Amino acid sequence: MKILANDGISQSGISSLEENGFEVMDVRVSQNQLPNYINDNGIDVLLVADKTQVRQELIEDCPSLKLIGKAGIDLDNIDVDFARENGLHVINTPLAIASAVAELIFAHLFGIARFLHQSNREMPLEGETRFNSLRKQFADGIELKGKTIGIIGDNEIADEVAKLALGIGMRVIFTGDYSEEKIITLSFFNGQTIDFTVEKEPFKEVLMKSDFISIHAPLQDDYIIASKEFEHMKQGVGIINASHGRLVDEVALVNAIKDGIVKYAALDVFENQPNPEIQLLMNPEISFTPNIGSLTKESKLRTDKELAKQIKELLSE
Repeated sequence: MKILANDGISQSGISSLEENGFEVMDVRVSQNQLPNYINDNGIDVLLVADKTQVRQELIEDCPSLKLIGKAGIDLDNIDVDFARENGLHVINTPLAIASAVAELIFAHLFGIARFLHQSNREMPLEGETRFNSLRKQFADGIELKGKTIGIIGDNEIADEVAKLALGIGMRVIFTGDYSEEKIITLSFFNGQTIDFTVEKEPFKEVLMKSDFISIHAPLQDDYIIASKEFEHMKQGVGIINASHGRLVDEVALVNAIKDGIVKYAALDVFENQPNPEIQLLMNPEISFTPNIGSLTKESKLRTDKELAKQIKELLSE
């Protein structure tokens, strides 16, 4: 069977698949040339990340496809229902990227709580001449221990965020589609584990009670956080979005920062991605990263290993 890894694959992933008799093509085919390439080469498996779109038309045009694999948790660039209705397997790798995204979220959390995103801009420019005034300017940071983090959504990344938060002494509250209690298991380097029961709260209560809010939800028809939601939040709240840019109204976020409702903000995803609004990027109150949450050396290896494992289980003869 032939596999096209159109958005890339590691050498270890290629080796794992080739050892089981799969032929792997690690090439980049443009979207408009993809149907021809798949049909001309008799591709059975299409592996994608975020760049390649796998819509109904492509699936209809490529009858040789048996499986579509997504590197990551979200399947927004794949017409999943149509693919499965037509007998294709659709797989993804949520566990492989969860810790990478959660660690980036906490990199932002630690940074914004101590204004690192601002001091790292200003120290190179004015640290030599305004050292003491900058020290005073950035001396009003806060500690995360003892604060409440509200997690909107329920997936593997949300669980990893909860684990890190519990590990540093934060209170964790969830809102999402699950039972009244949620068990989070912390695993340590020596094999020891501890189970925590975390609270489920109504959405509005999470907005009102949280010192920091982290968003982990699939795309919706409308924003999850917009002007109305900001009105329910604590004064001086922190907002972190590393899920989908279109879940947070960026105009409402900027206005909430101006009004003092939001004191801390971090974005790894954007409404107009990959061309974020320059007015947003110029806002000194927000910590930014270019959608790198799931991208670490370790997560890439785990992702390819997990994809290879699922492909072998589903398609090996």
